[in-house]
Amino acid sequence: MEAREVGPLSFVDVAPLALDRFERVLTPEQEQELLRMVARGRVLLEGRVVWSVNSTAHGGGVAEMLQSLIAYARGGGVDARWAVIGGEPDFFRVTKRIHNRLHGYAGDGGPLGEHERAIYDESMAVNAERLASHVQAGDIVLLHDPQTAGLVDAMKTAGAHVVWRAHVGLDSPNDQARDAWRFLLPYVSGADGYVFSRRGFAWEGLDQSRLTIIPPSIDPFSPKNQDLDPDTVRSILHVIGLQRRNGGAPVVTCHDGSSRVVERHAELVEEEPLPEGAPIVTQVSRWDRLKDPIGVMEGFVAHVVPVTDAHLVLAGPETRAVADDPEGAEVLRLCVDRWHGLAPEVRRRVHLAMLPMADGDENAAMVNALQRSAAVVVQKSIAEGFGLTVSEAMWKARPVVASRVGGIQDQIVDGQSGRLVEPTDLESFGAAVAELLLDHEVADHMGKAAMERVRMDFLGARHLGQWVDLFDRVIAATEAVS
Repeated sequence: MEAREVGPLSFVDVAPLALDRFERVLTPEQEQELLRMVARGRVLLEGRVVWSVNSTAHGGGVAEMLQSLIAYARGGGVDARWAVIGGEPDFFRVTKRIHNRLHGYAGDGGPLGEHERAIYDESMAVNAERLASHVQAGDIVLLHDPQTAGLVDAMKTAGAHVVWRAHVGLDSPNDQARDAWRFLLPYVSGADGYVFSRRGFAWEGLDQSRLTIIPPSIDPFSPKNQDLDPDTVRSILHVIGLQRRNGGAPVVTCHDGSSRVVERHAELVEEEPLPEGAPIVTQVSRWDRLKDPIGVMEGFVAHVVPVTDAHLVLAGPETRAVADDPEGAEVLRLCVDRWHGLAPEVRRRVHLAMLPMADGDENAAMVNALQRSAAVVVQKSIAEGFGLTVSEAMWKARPVVASRVGGIQDQIVDGQSGRLVEPTDLESFGAAVAELLLDHEVADHMGKAAMERVRMDFLGARHLGQWVDLFDRVIAATEAVS
């Protein structure tokens, strides 16, 4: 096989963030538990580096979580670092194929045979050699998702404690998912620990004694989730190009505490900007078949447009900016084609927004404004590992209508903190959205309940504590054997 040029291993600089900011959002009991966790983590991890390794520094929930969790770990006195593996187009085509099959879908329909394994192994060998030169014996290496699974053995050889973390999965595995498991299991099985977002995602054939369930979390102070007043929301939508009227200065606070003016426009597909005061239904996600943006459009057109005056905003990243998702441009093209096929009077109520990714904080602020401007946020995924956009919208006290799949079910209590629908039932989806648009009292009550649910279960303080517990067990088990 012809040698491929594998991109360089890179490192993401993350400034520490003080954990005491959580005092503003946690209960007193949660605050005390956070203090105990910080003290224990400092002792446990003294003299060790905790490495997080994934395939992209921006674009997607994993990168966003790492940005915050690593910053808080550093603020708590832990030497936490972030490495991003390199790859080339064939490698990412193979890992996207694996990703789709872990969700139970064939994706591009291509094989996962010896040729694909050779492509995967070639990139892994290059990245393993580069990363091993930085990792020391006793360090902890936390590998994220299929793209990094092939690093397990090399990091073990380097003397590190190795944990592999899957952010995707399927509650009822089918042949497609098992095909992906068979491909990955030889790489993953040697890890000291395996982490899944929910119990149903755990694979057959893994050592159950090394299995831990840790749901993802959000950072309430990040540019994506921090409080924004209505004028700032309006001004950001104006900069994006979705709204005519400017609300003032579109300024947000970045991860490092500095202020940033949102300046870049989005690429838009629309007839005209959003009308002043129109209720908005919003989905923010990658341009991915599993996020079903065309299904959202179809459900909105058929079942929401006839009974409300709402507008739909489908927003996602500029596809050229997300290197590890080669299918995004094709899904976006299909969405644009479907938009052009809508009747003119309906087309004016549907808006597609491709958000710039050149600056992560700016992009996050745009997502924040889009969710806060929405009367209803939707996430009509066909399959979902967790769906961080759900917790993000819930934290903003937005009523959410989402599919009854994967980790979305762990976030929303149906009828209390949101509405769950079957992923392919467009009529039920549209009816749930229309109900919340028309009944403001129910929508407001549901939004407030959603925010409290996130406070109790899905903030980063809880997540960090579970990592400390896991690292404690892994270190104790592996060092006892040695």
